[in-house]
Amino acid sequence: MADSSFDIVSKVDHQEAENALNQARKEIEQRYDFKGTGASVEWSGESVLIKANTEERAKAVLDVFQSKLIKRGVPVKNLDAGEPVPGGGDTWHRDIRLKQALDGETCKKVVAAIKAQKFKKIQASIQGDTVRVVSPSKD
Repeated sequence: MADSSFDIVSKVDHQEAENALNQARKEIEQRYDFKGTGASVEWSGESVLIKANTEERAKAVLDVFQSKLIKRGVPVKNLDAGEPVPGGGDTWHRDIRLKQALDGETCKKVVAAIKAQKFKKIQASIQGDTVRVVSPSKD
């Protein structure tokens, strides 16, 4: 009988993140408290760039973006939000990266947690940015 296996990965559905970003952009353009503040959210390569005229507004834009991600089913734990930094003039920038893979340290922690449970005949191995768990039975 063949062994059963599954992979533990951390991937973000890029299309859902794009849809959430577009929804957040529309809400920011329409909300009264963001009118005339230069607040925006947009893609900058593989990360999301938030701009606003104050640090508090940059945090508020992040909250709007996170709420849209939650509604679209994208986990916000995959966000690596940097701190707001002053840009040129009176603008604040915040760079947010979407984590697309497990890093080596996280993979090691997952494998150690599985081995600490002392399951019989279960093997966990790191394969690049995923953790593969193999067992002779599905249970």
